Amino acid sequence: MSSRNGFRCPWMFNDSTPPYWSSKVSPKLTSKGKTSCVLPPPAWCSQRRYHYFLVLDFEATCDKPQIHPQEIIEFPILKLNGRTMEIESTFHMYVQPVVHPQLTPFCTELTGIIQGMVDGQPSLQQVLERVDEWMAKEGLLDPSVKSIFVTCGDWDLKVMLPGQCQYLGLPVADYFKQWINLKKAYSFAMGSWPKNGLLDMNKGLNLQHIGRPHSGIDDCKNIANIMKTLAHRGFIFKQTSKPF
Repeated sequence: MSSRNGFRCPWMFNDSTPPYWSSKVSPKLTSKGKTSCVLPPPAWCSQRRYHYFLVLDFEATCDKPQIHPQEIIEFPILKLNGRTMEIESTFHMYVQPVVHPQLTPFCTELTGIIQGMVDGQPSLQQVLERVDEWMAKEGLLDPSVKSIFVTCGDWDLKVMLPGQCQYLGLPVADYFKQWINLKKAYSFAMGSWPKNGLLDMNKGLNLQHIGRPHSGIDDCKNIANIMKTLAHRGFIFKQTSKPF
C-alpha cells in the first residue's frame, strides 16, 4: 500500500509511482476504526501526468440475445485539458455497420441511434483514419504531448475496438492501447465500486446526469464532468490498463 502524511491509503496501487492523491488529503477513522482517504474540500488540482485526457465512449450494434460481431456505430472523443479540465475539442462521427447493417429496434431504443444516422456514414476504417487526422491536427501525436484515453469501463478499448479491428483485419493504433477506466478511478477516489456506471458516479458526486443515457457523446460529457469534479477535489488520474 502507498502512504501519504504518515497514513495508509487502502485503495492505492502498490507501486513506485506517485500516489493518486494530492498532499492535501487527510486521514479519517471509519466506524470500524480503519483509516481511509478523505477527499479534501473543493480545490483546484492540476493533473501532473497528462496534458490531455481523451474521453471516449462507443455505442455499438446490439440486440437480445446479443449479435456477433458487434460493430461500432458512434465514435465520440472529447479532448479535455489536463490543467483546466475543460473540453477543448470534439471528435464525433457515426459509423456504418457492415456485418449487420440494419439496426435492431433494441439498439435504437437503447442508444437513440436511428437507421438514418448510420446509413451512408463512413466505415470504421475511414473513421479511424479521420481520428488519426484529428489527433494530428490537435497536436496529440507530438511525442512531447502526453495524453491518454478515458473510458467508463474497459470494454471500449480492451474488447470492442480491438475485436472489431481483428475481425476486419485493421491495425489498432498504439494510442488506443492504454487508457484510464473511470470506474476504477472513481472507486479509488470514493472507496466504492460504481456498479451502475455513470448513474452511480453522478449520484455519488451529487451531479446531474447530462443528456441521454447510452448516447455516446452525452456519456462522454458525463465522464468529463465526473473527472473535473474529482480533479477539483484533489484526485490525480493515472493509467489503469495493463500494457498489451
